[in-house]
Amino acid sequence: MDIFANLVLGLETAFSPVNLFYCFVGVFLGTLIGVLPGIGPLTAISMLLPLTFHFGPTTALIMLAGIWYGTGYGGSTAAILLNIPGTTSSAVTCLDGYPMSRQGRGGVALLMTTVASFIGGSISIVLLMIFAPAIARYALQFGSAEYFSLMVLGLVAASAVTDGSAAKGLAMVVLGIVLGTVGIDIYSGQTRFDFGFLELGNGISLIALAMGLFGVSEVILSARDVGTKALDRSSVTLRVMKPTREDLKRSWLPILRGSGIGSFFGTLPGTGPSIASFMSYAVEKRVSRDPGRFGSGAIEGVVAPEAANNAADQTAFIPTLALGIPGSATMALMLGALTINGIAPGPTLMTDQPSLFWGLVMSFWIGNILLVILNIPMVGLWVRLLLVPYRILLPAILMFICIGTYSVNNSAFDVWLVVCFGALGYVMRILQFPAAPLLLGFVLGPMMEEHFRRAMLLSRGDFMTFFDRPISAVVMSLSLALLAWGLFSAFRVRRRDAAAQSG
Repeated sequence: MDIFANLVLGLETAFSPVNLFYCFVGVFLGTLIGVLPGIGPLTAISMLLPLTFHFGPTTALIMLAGIWYGTGYGGSTAAILLNIPGTTSSAVTCLDGYPMSRQGRGGVALLMTTVASFIGGSISIVLLMIFAPAIARYALQFGSAEYFSLMVLGLVAASAVTDGSAAKGLAMVVLGIVLGTVGIDIYSGQTRFDFGFLELGNGISLIALAMGLFGVSEVILSARDVGTKALDRSSVTLRVMKPTREDLKRSWLPILRGSGIGSFFGTLPGTGPSIASFMSYAVEKRVSRDPGRFGSGAIEGVVAPEAANNAADQTAFIPTLALGIPGSATMALMLGALTINGIAPGPTLMTDQPSLFWGLVMSFWIGNILLVILNIPMVGLWVRLLLVPYRILLPAILMFICIGTYSVNNSAFDVWLVVCFGALGYVMRILQFPAAPLLLGFVLGPMMEEHFRRAMLLSRGDFMTFFDRPISAVVMSLSLALLAWGLFSAFRVRRRDAAAQSG
C-alpha cells in the first residue's frame, strides 16, 4: 500500500497550481532550448538557477527537471533538420535523422521521435516508480571494475556506429580517447597535452567538440553545396508527416529496446543519455537484418536513440537523488538546487522528503504529456525551418553555436575550439571518417581511464579483478562476444563480396 500512498502524495504535490505552472515553463523552455542548436540544458539551467532561489525546493527541481528532459525532445529537431545536435545526446540522431530529412521525410522523423520520446520517458517513469529503492541498492554494488567493464562494452559497441571502414571507426575511437585525456590528471595533478594553454587545464569542452564536429562542419558543407540543396515544398505538408505502416512496424521493437537500454544506463552514475543513445543505436545496428540501411535514413536509427536518451533523462535522477552522485554537470546543478534549500540528497531522501521525491516523479508524467501536446502540433513549424534560405539560416546557426558555446564557460577559447573542430569535422567528412565514434571515445575515455586506475589501485595491480567480480565478468564476457561477432560479421561480408566478384 505504500506505493499507492506515495503516488497520491506525488499527485497532490505535482498538481498544485504553482508546481503545474513551473512544470509547463520548464518543458516549454527545454523544448525551445533543445531546438536551438548550440544551446543545451547545462547553459539554460545555469542561467535560470538563480531564479529558483525564490521557489521551494520541490518547485525548483520540477522546473529544472522540465528543462532537462524537455531538451531531449527538442534536441532531435535540429539534429534531424539541420544535422546539428541540439544536445550531445541527440548527436547519434543525426546519422539517420538527417538523411530522412534530405529524402523529404523530415516530418515523419520528427513525429516518430516525439512518439518514441514519450514512450521511452513513460516506461522509465514506471520503472522509476516501481523499482527506485531496489535500483538504488543495485547501483551501490557497482565499483570501478564494473564501470570499466561498461566502458569497454561501450567502446566495442562503437564499432557498430561506424558507417564505413571498421579501421576508420577504430581510429576515431582512439582519437576521441586521446582528446579526452587532455587536462589535469586527477591522480597526479599534472596537466597533460595542454600545449601551454591554461584553458585546457579542465579538458576540452564536450559542447565545443560536438558543435564543431557536427554543427560547423555541416555549415561548411551546406555553404559549399548551397546551390544544390533545394527543398521540395510538398515534403512539409501535414499529409506526408504521417508515418507509413512499415515505419510503425520497424519502430515499435527498437523503441522498447531503446527504452530499456536508456532506463538502465540512466540509473548508473556517470553514464546518462549520451551513452544510452549511442548504445541503443549500436544494438539496433547489430540486431538488424540489413545493417547497411543505417546511416541512410533507417527509422530504427532515429527512434531507438531518442527513446533511450529520454528514458535515461528520467532515470538519471535515481543516482542523483538516491545516492547523491550526479551523473553529469547538469545533475550536479540539480544537487545544487537541493543543497541551497538545505536538503541533503542520499539514500534517506525518499523517506525524509517523500513529497519532494514523489512530487518530482509524478511531474514527469505531466511534463511528458505537455511535451507531446507542444511538439506534435508544432512539427510542421519545425519542418518549415528547412524552407528558410541558407544565406539567412547558416549565419544564424553559427551565431547560436558560438553564443551557446561561449555561455557555458564564458570562454572565447571554447569558441576557437569550435572553429578548430569544425575544420577537423569538415576534413573527416571529406575523407569519410565517422564522427560518432570519436565523440563516444571522448565521452567514455576519461571515465574508462579513471575507473581502470582506481580498480588497479584497489586490486594492487591484479588484472583478474575485472573477471573475479560477477557483474564485471558478465559485462566483459558480453564485450568479448560482441567483438567476436563483429569480427565474424566482417569476415562473412568480405567472403561474400569476394565470392560475388569471382562469380
